[in-house]
Amino acid sequence: MASLSLSLYSQSTPSLFNSTCKPLLPSESPISLRKTPLHFLHSQNFGRNSSFRVSSSSPTISSPKPTSSGVSPPVTETKVARDGNEFDWFSNWYPIAPVCDLDKRVPHASRVLGLDVVVWWDKAEGKWQVFDDKCPHRLAPLSEGRIDQWGRLQCVYHGWCFGGSGNCKLIPQSPPDGPQVHTSRKACVAVYPSLEQNGIVWFWPNPDHQLKDISSKKSPPFISELDDPSYTHLMGMRDMPYGYEVLIENLMDPAHVPYAHRGLMRTSSNPRPVDREGGRPLDISILSQDISGFLANQEFGYGKFIAPCIFYVSAFSGSTNESISQEPAADDHKPQRPAADYHKPERLFLLIFVCIPVSPGRSRLIWSFPRNFSVWIDKLVPRWIFHLGQNLILDSDLYLVHLEELKIMEIGQSNWLKSCFVPTKSDALVIAFRNWLRKYCGGQIDWGTKFHGYLPPTPPKEQLMDRYWSHVVHCSSCRAALKYLKALEICLQTLSITLIGVVAAFWQSIPSTVARILLVSAAILSSLASRWLADFIYKNFYFHDYNHALI
Repeated sequence: MASLSLSLYSQSTPSLFNSTCKPLLPSESPISLRKTPLHFLHSQNFGRNSSFRVSSSSPTISSPKPTSSGVSPPVTETKVARDGNEFDWFSNWYPIAPVCDLDKRVPHASRVLGLDVVVWWDKAEGKWQVFDDKCPHRLAPLSEGRIDQWGRLQCVYHGWCFGGSGNCKLIPQSPPDGPQVHTSRKACVAVYPSLEQNGIVWFWPNPDHQLKDISSKKSPPFISELDDPSYTHLMGMRDMPYGYEVLIENLMDPAHVPYAHRGLMRTSSNPRPVDREGGRPLDISILSQDISGFLANQEFGYGKFIAPCIFYVSAFSGSTNESISQEPAADDHKPQRPAADYHKPERLFLLIFVCIPVSPGRSRLIWSFPRNFSVWIDKLVPRWIFHLGQNLILDSDLYLVHLEELKIMEIGQSNWLKSCFVPTKSDALVIAFRNWLRKYCGGQIDWGTKFHGYLPPTPPKEQLMDRYWSHVVHCSSCRAALKYLKALEICLQTLSITLIGVVAAFWQSIPSTVARILLVSAAILSSLASRWLADFIYKNFYFHDYNHALI
């Protein structure tokens, strides 16, 4: 562990201290980011005539060498020609968390694209601020700090306080009659542009002061259904123990649903032949593709990838095709709704997945499934109930995808198309994503200078599939449910012990045999209910294994 050296304060002339404070530029920050010109390449309007080619060719690779920790590094990747276009990972908006899961009273730690940030509510500005998660004093994490009575973010290591613009408001150790060291530019915290949209906090991963108004030039993709009061708006978030690449391709793969999620998700009936689990041919075709993503036609609607984070699937609906701003205008890109359905009330349903690169081998998923029918169900059923089922679905293929990623890293990302046999149309979306990654990103995420592609070692399965630290601790609904369920478990245990004590102490004094039986039965039932509830809590809030061989 690197030690921090103690810097002695020396007297300086007042000219060295600024009356105003600007955040440090990327080149001056300990976390160095590439300083690139702004290319507003996140257009969501895909060209009608853009082509999409699948190539099995790949560059040669070198063999991995084991490290001292026993974790093999990934195969060295060779950059692929990208026809003059290169996707800039640091010139896009990234989601951090749903607003409903952020507590305004405390700062929140998060990692996105390898950057450690802290999210906190700035009462003075009335908005969520996103800072670099380190105090400029001794680099302590600001996310472990607090928001003081004046609404400032305070580092609890030495008490330094910061305003919403990143400027230092107070250095308690500075003499009041000495130089105003808190106004020094070096006392500032790097501030990332941030905004709230669709119930999610987004940030721009470059703290350059010149980009503070970037939202006026380029904003995150807007999903109208998430702000429409006639739709449900339930969201969930979970950290996944595998990378962004395999997270997205797993969500783009409908063919695995009847197998990896057998018994958990219903599949629609189809007259074509199916096997015992429900597998059948799927007709998926790519309509258009460019640096911003791609659009695909599917049997039940369409799917769209908006780089770098959003993938959504829409059912048949005329208006749903306009749900995300700047949709393709070409009518031939819109799936046709069956004629027999036009006399029915329009029932709109979307699957929205927001996929966030965290670090190599780590990703984060925010999901929402807005619909404009049966909305009353979500108003009556608590949000955490829905999360139980959604987490079980994520668990059912989590271990598979984690091990799959290890094998992909062994062969090298650039060898994916060469090593994987994908002969059917059901893999069209996955192939499209891998080709987009290869063509515009050189087959890999740009982590700046922070990571070199190493995957973390595989922990025990109970730790790998842990629900508490990956979901519950971040979810306001599940945290509250866990608290109350644990209290109920203790109440049941207490009731059981109390009833047993009453029966033992007053057995002879209880005149009725029926009353004795009822007291004993109540004690037994309370004990059994407590044990059942303890098992329910463990499986749904901590760890639930999914054994496919026994399903």
